Amino acid sequence: MSARSVIYGLAGLELTPDERAFFRDADPWGFIVFARNIETPKQLARLTMSLRDCVGRDAPVLVDQEGGRVRRLRPPHWREMLPAQPYGELYLREPEAAIEAVRLNHHLMAQEMRVVGVDVDCVPCLDLRVPGADAIIGDRALGETPQPIIDLGRAAMEGVMAGGVAPIIKHIPGHGRASVDSHLELPVVDAEADLLRETDFAPFEALSDAPMAMTAHIIYSAIDADNPATTSTEMVQGIIRSELGFDGLLMTDDLSMKALSGSFRERGEASLRAGCDMLLHCNGDMSEMCAVAEAAVELAGRGQERAGGALEARGKAEAIDAVEAESRLNGLLDLIEA
Repeated sequence: MSARSVIYGLAGLELTPDERAFFRDADPWGFIVFARNIETPKQLARLTMSLRDCVGRDAPVLVDQEGGRVRRLRPPHWREMLPAQPYGELYLREPEAAIEAVRLNHHLMAQEMRVVGVDVDCVPCLDLRVPGADAIIGDRALGETPQPIIDLGRAAMEGVMAGGVAPIIKHIPGHGRASVDSHLELPVVDAEADLLRETDFAPFEALSDAPMAMTAHIIYSAIDADNPATTSTEMVQGIIRSELGFDGLLMTDDLSMKALSGSFRERGEASLRAGCDMLLHCNGDMSEMCAVAEAAVELAGRGQERAGGALEARGKAEAIDAVEAESRLNGLLDLIEA
């Protein structure tokens, strides 16, 4: 029997009996952990093991570990990490150094994750940094134009995969132009379609061979004025799949974000109907998870094939001398302030 088309978060540092029973019955494809679920390496390793034990298989465990504001594995147990923006600024002066720094940083990140049983990272963020837009992206962006994002995004993907961790490009087809935070309300981007294709969409097209992508809860009015990309057939099938050529596993951004409307079952059903392969629900609220479970379906056909490809992206980690790599990375990071 195949897993079902959903990824869930959980409430705390360890599974409750109710969560264990729910996950056993709901059989999600994977799980995602946040800062509320993380205390020490030993505790996190126990938690990831217990999550997989619930479903009886090597289910993927995701985390948002970008660096800067968005990182769940934090000091003192894990490395301090810069946000994306300084790497992008270094790229404008010394592109090869920036590419090497990003690759090393993400390889080291992946090494830290695999030790504690986390094997999918929601990176790279391929959104543009757009002056005047909402700060939700801001310094998480690798650049203000496509090329730095393409080159550094590729390096980030290669780095985490070298460490045995699968990447997720986000937020397809581009969140950087949003004027509001989609966690709080629905952004509407009114830019012309040709401009979007030349700028926001371009990094996603260039990295369309990624094993996984996460959608943007944003209305692009020039393409579909009524539905955010997550629930828009025009965006998923017409833009993401056809124009951008992305054929990997497509998951929603968090269904509990306030950009979406309707019941949680309706949100899930609309996302799958539009062409998403996987539902993502993050906050661990049991009542919401039960409603999302009503929308989730057993993975089959192309969705199952894409999910299998995503699991294969969690390859064997390449050996790396962490001390030597971090020393080399620090030397490259010194160039940022030079």
